[in-house]
Amino acid sequence: MERKKTGKAAYMISAVAQTYGIHPQTLRLYEREGLLKPSRSEGNTRLYTQEDLERLEVILNLTRDLGVNLAGVEVILNMRQRLEDMHREMQEFIEYIEREFQQRSPELKQRIQHALVKVTPSHVTLARPRK
Repeated sequence: MERKKTGKAAYMISAVAQTYGIHPQTLRLYEREGLLKPSRSEGNTRLYTQEDLERLEVILNLTRDLGVNLAGVEVILNMRQRLEDMHREMQEFIEYIEREFQQRSPELKQRIQHALVKVTPSHVTLARPRK
């Protein structure tokens, strides 16, 4: 095991191949296909981080267990990334709305107090998806 410049633990191709019971050429193929993007050491050795290993586990699950071909794996991984991006953007939007509501809260309270019909604004709770 080596360490990348970021300080994260990184594993060499032989260790990853042995751990997952695959040939190193399979890992090289996944890299050529753009499914995995391990970093490189100064000596140009492929280094796989924990995130790379988690992605590899998804790839192996799709190919071994579900019979998905590499083109399908690429589509699924891209869709997962887009969903994660959309989730992050939605979280940022929710946080923005919450901040705006907090800033405007005194104005809203004053409007409610002077309203002809007293209505208490309902509290909105958003369900957060499980990971």
